[in-house]
Parts: sequence; C-alpha cells; structure tokens
Amino acid sequence: MKLFDVYPLLNIEPVRGEGCYIFDSEGNQYLDMYGGHAVISIGHSHPTYIRALTQQLEKIGFYSNSVLIPQQQELASRLGRLSGCDAYHLFLCNSGAEANENAIKLASFHNGRAKVLAMKSAFHGRTHGAVTATDNPQICAPVNSAAHVTRIPLNDLEAATRELQTQAYCCLIVEGIQGLAGIYTPQASYLQALRKLCSETGTVLILDEVQSGYGRAGKFFAFQYSGIEPDLITTAKGMGNGFPIGGVLISPVFEAKYGLLGTTFGGSHLACAAGIAVLEVMEQEHLVDNAASVGSYLIGALNKFSALKEVRGCGLMIGLEFDVPIAPLRKKLIEEHKVFTGTSSNKNVLRLLPPLSFSKSQADQFLDKLDRALKS
Repeated sequence: MKLFDVYPLLNIEPVRGEGCYIFDSEGNQYLDMYGGHAVISIGHSHPTYIRALTQQLEKIGFYSNSVLIPQQQELASRLGRLSGCDAYHLFLCNSGAEANENAIKLASFHNGRAKVLAMKSAFHGRTHGAVTATDNPQICAPVNSAAHVTRIPLNDLEAATRELQTQAYCCLIVEGIQGLAGIYTPQASYLQALRKLCSETGTVLILDEVQSGYGRAGKFFAFQYSGIEPDLITTAKGMGNGFPIGGVLISPVFEAKYGLLGTTFGGSHLACAAGIAVLEVMEQEHLVDNAASVGSYLIGALNKFSALKEVRGCGLMIGLEFDVPIAPLRKKLIEEHKVFTGTSSNKNVLRLLPPLSFSKSQADQFLDKLDRALKS
C-alpha cells in the first residue's frame, strides 16, 4: 500500500530535535524557523515535556470521556490562569479544525441561526464546517456547500456592519492573525467594533487562535492586543507541542447540555499531560514575554533589509513579503544555509514561526543566513 499524497515533500528526514534545531538522517543541523506549522511552542524534546508524557504513559495513556480524568481540570485551570481567560469553560478535542467545527456548531445551537460570516483569505481547517468557512475553493468539495457562508474583507468595517445588521448570522469567525494568508492582522479598532456589533445583533464572535494563540503573537492570544472578550476562542497547534490536542474556550453565557458536544479521543490522559507540560514550561521560562521581546528584535532587524517589500506580524508570527515568489529563496535557505521556513497562500510571502524559546542569538543566526542567501 502506498501513502496518499498530502504535501509536496522536502527530501529531508528529521530524526531528532533539540530546542530550536532539528537534525536529519544524514547528520545535518537545521535552524527551525517554522516549528512544523507553528506547532512546536516550547522547543523540540524539552526534558519537562518528555518526562511528563513518559510518566503518564507508564500509568494510563487513554480512557474515554465516560470516566473522571482529573488532568482535564488541571489543564483547564492552568490555561485559564495563564491566558487570563479563567471565566471561560474548556472543551477539549484533537485539532484546530475540530475546535472550529465545534465552535461554529455551538454558536448555531446558541442562537438558532444557520449563516456564518467569515473573512476573505481565511483558513479554519479542512473538515466539513471548517473548510466551508475557509476561503480556498481548491480544498472545498461540492459537498462542502458554502451557501450559508458570506465572506468579507478583513478590516472592512463597513462590510461587517452591513452584514451583521441583518441579524442573520449565527457567528462571525475571524483569525487572531491570518496565518496561511500571509500574516495579516485585524486592527484593534476593527475587533473592538466587531465585538460591539456582535453583541448588538446577537451574533456569536469566534476568535480562531489556532495558529496565533498560545503565546505566539507575544500575548497569550493575539486578540488580547485589542482588549476584547470573544464569545468563543479556538486553539490547537502550540497547545500540545506536537501531541494532537485542541480546545474551545467557551463563555459562561453558553448553556451546557450533556451530548451537545462530544469526543472520543479529546482530552485523553496523554493529551492533557502534554498540554499541562507545555503550560508549565511556558510559565517557568516566560515564553510569552520571550516571544514578544525576541519577535520585536527580529522584526526591527528585518525591516532594515532592502530586499523586503514588507514585514508583517508580531511576536514570533512573522511574514516577509518580497516583490517576487519566495520558492527559490526558501529552497536556498533549506539546502545551503540549513534553515527551515514556511510558505503561505501568497507566493511572495515567507512565514517565520519558530518555537517560542527562540533566542536573540538564534535570531542573529537567521538574519546572517538570510542576508547571505539574498546576496548570493
């Protein structure tokens, strides 16, 4: 049996990771500026993380949500305290797509409406409801009918006002920072206006923080720069540092009913052990503050590169836009300079999403390698 093709593959086989570096089967060391799609939050093979998963697996790795799993409440309590969202309730699942699916469904249950207001260029996942809200016809099959979804430009308040005033939408879903699109950030004033409009029209406001959350943007969640409180917050990627886990933070205004949401694997003993270890390391090593300070340093230095058309983002979620497609540059960075970077749906944008433990000295390493790659 052959594997079904998913992505075009780099001819590299990572066999070991340590901090912000990965090592391939031929012994080469790479600076990881991509974190495996922004998943590696606390760094590769962190000893606290390894110990937590090993110790949990020696006890029990999994049982269904039909029994008490105290680790779930520990994870929820830690997450509430560190994120500043302690008033919310936590639903645990396995991925960002699942989190967004459940958030949209919960919004529809809440107000009885069926339409979704989403952003142009948005990405919310590849499962049925999530991909319908995603603005990419290439990954939407005919069965993923978008008849109930309207898309508006990010930061276009007039368009949002016009649509929301119809009071036809169960929810408005927006990314804390649009990642795959090429790192585009909602303006603080825009999010504040959306919060007000959603409250006035009975529309549920969903902040998709799957990629931009968990400290990546220099605050625990990117929307926190605007000072608003969403109704639902979705998270995943950095939540488990590579172990599949996702979640929906649910405002207490939502009525909880048995059977409304459910999952077989979500919130397993092992998944929670991973999630707790991530939060423990984030707190002990001040990784949210580190993402903010190192990210600011890196962005400031990148803005001095004349070859760059624009530098976007905040914290360690950065997009570098050039006047030409970045594929040759990315290839050169990987093959000649041993640096992993990411692409986006904008062929001219290089994405940088290193672990939150990324240091200033590693930033300097990257800046030097980028400079040499551009000059050559």
